[in-house]
Amino acid sequence: MSHKFNFAKSALLIGSALAAANVNAAGFQLNAQSATGIGRAFAGDAVIADNASVMARNPAAMALFDEPSLSLGFETIITDISVTDGHYKGFTKTETVATEYNDAGGASIAPNIHYIHPINEKFALGINLYSNFGTSTEFKDSRFVGSEYGGKTDIMSLNLGVSGSYRLNKQWSVGAGLDLIYGKGELERNANLSIGGGTFEFKPCDFCQPQEIPLPEFTSELNALKAEADGIGLGFNIGTVYELNENNRFGLSYRYSPEIEAEGDIEFVGTKYDTLTLPLPDMAELSGYHHIDNTKFALHYSVQWTGWGVFKTLDANGPARKTLNEYHWKDGFHYSIGGTYYLNSNWTLRAGYMYDESAQDELTSISVPDSDRQWFSTGFTYHINSKSDVDFGFTYLMGKDVEVSEETDLGVVSTITGTTRANAILVGLQYSRTF
Repeated sequence: MSHKFNFAKSALLIGSALAAANVNAAGFQLNAQSATGIGRAFAGDAVIADNASVMARNPAAMALFDEPSLSLGFETIITDISVTDGHYKGFTKTETVATEYNDAGGASIAPNIHYIHPINEKFALGINLYSNFGTSTEFKDSRFVGSEYGGKTDIMSLNLGVSGSYRLNKQWSVGAGLDLIYGKGELERNANLSIGGGTFEFKPCDFCQPQEIPLPEFTSELNALKAEADGIGLGFNIGTVYELNENNRFGLSYRYSPEIEAEGDIEFVGTKYDTLTLPLPDMAELSGYHHIDNTKFALHYSVQWTGWGVFKTLDANGPARKTLNEYHWKDGFHYSIGGTYYLNSNWTLRAGYMYDESAQDELTSISVPDSDRQWFSTGFTYHINSKSDVDFGFTYLMGKDVEVSEETDLGVVSTITGTTRANAILVGLQYSRTF
């Protein structure tokens, strides 16, 4: 479906990067709280509670710990973004130029640390610090025809969380927490405006043969969007856990994400602004965990809702409030299922699968490729001793081909069509210890 594209579309990536638990950038809603979660496609992650990272998904699950627990690690995120069968018609041009790009993605590292401290049999407190997202994507102007649709995106975020849990009885526990969210983003979009070119037919006399004289072409680069902005917001999360018995339990959590005012230097087509208003999505998750009696196998699953539908407009404040872009994202779900095999006292093996719905609906773009995607995950835990573990997780995210058609108007018009695809690899390593 063709639609007019505003250069500031990609600025909403800043807002996505500030989201409290999940983010969407380059078409991926990524999780980066733990290596164990990566190894099972985050199936059951709001209730399994095999290490302290569970507090990032459900604060009530801290009640399942009877001794202090620490987890720290990092996730490496490698994105693979391509544009194929592209056709671009530049400003004031009549001919269409073929264009493709196969490596707009990049690699980034997202660290995390989580600590849970039981106060007594009823209360537990926790604190964590993790990066929800960090990525760098770039369409280099010299290699991608139609730079106004690509450009540079460099984003990071940090979430500082403080949570508490309370055990009501043997079955029910509740929890709540506050999230201080910091995000920073850098974006660049340029446009090449060409004037002149072509030929002029000249006939020196009535009896002379006409001659074609080439006309000079003048190209000017327009800085369509340049933004460096950061902001802080305060969110909260609540949750509950219900235990049928020691082998069967359910978790439910809800996370409120604030509207962020990201301040910085923002220039859009020659006009300067100082603030971007960024609405962030709320999230809700239901998880289950079932260790099958008299076996070494456990089944776990999750359903998560993300309220991406709050992204209606992206507004900037400066000399006046201006809507930089209108878009129509939709709420979405992901569904994950996984299994854990407790091989022996040294090794625990896990695997998982997730189907993750796209946030974009009819409006799509070159710079923010998005589609429904599948997660294929595997991982393991090596138990060093009764107190210490090392976890490894690996996920391959496979997206779909999406047909894109865009148009931008700066008094003169350019258009681009193509097929986008976005895949990713997540690798996590983590150390956990109880005291």
